[in-house]
Amino acid sequence: MSFSVADTATPPRLRGGPLRAAIAVALVACALIAAGCSVKGADNSNLIAGKKAFVAKCGSCHTLARANTKGLVGPNLDEAFRASLAEGLERDSVRGVVEGQIRLPNPEGAMPKDLVSGSTVQDVSAYIAKVVDRTGKDPGLLATAVEAPGAGKPAVEKSGKLSIAASPSGQLAYVSSKATASAGSVIVEMPNTSGVSHNIAIESGEHGATPGGAKLGASTFTTKTTASVSVKLTPGKYTFFCEAPGHRPAGMYGVLTVK
Repeated sequence: MSFSVADTATPPRLRGGPLRAAIAVALVACALIAAGCSVKGADNSNLIAGKKAFVAKCGSCHTLARANTKGLVGPNLDEAFRASLAEGLERDSVRGVVEGQIRLPNPEGAMPKDLVSGSTVQDVSAYIAKVVDRTGKDPGLLATAVEAPGAGKPAVEKSGKLSIAASPSGQLAYVSSKATASAGSVIVEMPNTSGVSHNIAIESGEHGATPGGAKLGASTFTTKTTASVSVKLTPGKYTFFCEAPGHRPAGMYGVLTVK
């Protein structure tokens, strides 16, 4: 998904009495959500479903702080809407802009048509409109809608195989940010059940988001299946990371300790 920053200045397309009533309902719904009592937004949109779909379908391209996504391909949504919100753009209008761009994406842009469809369009639009350019963390049930990236238990090599899964929710992260293995030949497997294309590469040394060591090997890119790479490891620290553009800087890397 890739939104046009310029379109945030588009005049609100929805006006009139019915909209005012909808906004009133939305304000009440948001108040309930803040208390952790509801997962519904304006027009009965499902904010939890919206957050999950945004992370899975849009987060690999867009940064949105509340959703903890760090995609770098498309605009940073918090920054894209910040000036307009400061100038008085209402959040229902943000929702209209987002929904319009999902339904009719720029043909010259990177966002494909029908990235999400049906009621999910309203769910994603409502979630973005609610949280964009807001600090802090999502409250209530929204806080646990998507597992925190890299929060899984450390991956451990067994009998020469080490499995480090990509985030199933589509986040730019592996399930585990730490792994251990014994020295020797190791097959590193990366199960990827998400629809976002990832691979896994191994480089010597602990370098975080910035490349710095010799690359020992890399798997092919894959979605909905498992990729693997065979490497020979000696005791020390290594970095495993995704080679897709922007994924490593966004946080898709971890530390492998070999003993």
